[in-house]
Amino acid sequence: MTDAVRAVAALRALPGVDASRIAAVGNSQGGGLALAVAGLVPDLAALLVTAPFLCGIRRALDLTDASPYGEITAYLSVHRGAERAAYDTLAYMEGISFARRAHAPAHFGVGLRDTVCPPSGAYGAFNRYAELSGAGPRKEIHAYPFNGHEGGDAVHVRRQLDWLPTVLGVSAQPA
Repeated sequence: MTDAVRAVAALRALPGVDASRIAAVGNSQGGGLALAVAGLVPDLAALLVTAPFLCGIRRALDLTDASPYGEITAYLSVHRGAERAAYDTLAYMEGISFARRAHAPAHFGVGLRDTVCPPSGAYGAFNRYAELSGAGPRKEIHAYPFNGHEGGDAVHVRRQLDWLPTVLGVSAQPA
């Protein structure tokens, strides 16, 4: 997470970059990192996130055995009594906690058949987004009922690309 936040600072230092128009973008693990950036960089211009990883970790453990949640279950199956310590450690990476601190306008995508990053995590991050910042930014979510972890694929990417100029205050580029 620190590297992702430092990447924003490095990007802002590059010549020709408009430092006020930096967006965090990611899918799956990248989505979890993008949420962390949104929660840790208060002047981020926008967030584009699909199937965010590590959101609603405890619920995900109840819903899926897909990795990495299956790995946590496997660990706890042989380290009985370590559940509380594991949950306390995982709380440092909980995407919903970062989402709560965010300020930037946000565009979410979620596949409702996602077994890797269960939809409840994406909805948890979306529903709690910016609640601690007091920012009240524009946010929207697109659900894809018949998609899994790819979360809408090219259709969703097109939606993101159409949405981004509306929050950055720039003209959309022709497709």
